[in-house]
Amino acid sequence: MTTTPATSPTVRLRVGALAVGGTVLATALLWTAAQFLGIELRVDPRNGRPPGVISLPFAATLTLVVSAAGWGVRALLDRLVRRASLVWTVLAILVLLASFLPLFAVEATGATKTILALMHAAVAAVLIPTIGRRSP
Repeated sequence: MTTTPATSPTVRLRVGALAVGGTVLATALLWTAAQFLGIELRVDPRNGRPPGVISLPFAATLTLVVSAAGWGVRALLDRLVRRASLVWTVLAILVLLASFLPLFAVEATGATKTILALMHAAVAAVLIPTIGRRSP
């Protein structure tokens, strides 16, 4: 069985890496916009710990880890499930919806919560169509 260029591991690796990089870039751009607008990304977890500021390294690293995990799940689904694209897309949307739940549990300004929600949505907007599309 021959591998066509569109399905080669190199192409899939490049697309996945670009998608993960795109999520980190989107997060960094939104974090920078918040700083430009004077929005301090400070959240109080209301669990006895002091409020914390979400720094760019923290946001970018968390985005990188979560996006890479999503990419890994997609690769695993491709090996285990017949309709991996559909399963991954539904799973990704459920994870996106669940990612908004902590925004209701923390104390933060409306602007901070808005930027954080936009970060979550931006990651999904990059990952879902890029990694979720059907493998040729």
